Amino acid sequence: MKLTMKNLDNQDVGEIELSDDIFGVAIRPDILARMVNWQLAKRRAGTHKAKGISDIQGTTKKPFKQKGGGRARQGSLRSPQFRGGAVIFGPVVRSHAFGLQKKVRRLALKTALSAKQAEGKLIVLETAHVDEAKTKLLGARLAKFGWQSVLIIDGPTVDENFARAARNLPKVDVLPQQGANVYDILRRDTLVLTREAVQHLEARLK
Repeated sequence: MKLTMKNLDNQDVGEIELSDDIFGVAIRPDILARMVNWQLAKRRAGTHKAKGISDIQGTTKKPFKQKGGGRARQGSLRSPQFRGGAVIFGPVVRSHAFGLQKKVRRLALKTALSAKQAEGKLIVLETAHVDEAKTKLLGARLAKFGWQSVLIIDGPTVDENFARAARNLPKVDVLPQQGANVYDILRRDTLVLTREAVQHLEARLK
């Protein structure tokens, strides 16, 4: 498929051929959901912790004798039925990550790229390069496109001036091509790829 290529002033500067194997696959919401869940699970800190009975400070003595008091038997004041006692089956420090096959992750990225293309929300820029790292100047140029929420993916290295200028623009994210991922693509309304990003993504996903 062919797509019109633009520059940062929203002017047409030619066409680019996109691979149907990467930008034209069938949309699979189930695959996208699996991938997003996998990414979000991996990024969880997993530092939640509740105190078990061995973590509670206090005596190990029985609170009262076993028989003759007319009350239920008790073995420790650190038990969960007492105030300040332990939590039974509470959360522990652990990793929430789980496995996901490489072919599923690869298909999910292709599906996310194809979804943006199918919605007409995929833009290809000739380059993402500016001479000055000025947020105001870059914001004025991007305003010509009317983007409200955008992810811009460049080649292996992002132009430093462009990255610094875009840093304070709300709902504008900039990533190198190796950082392209399903969650960030889906969380922004518009996906913008540079010509270099298209070349590297096609080589990476073929």
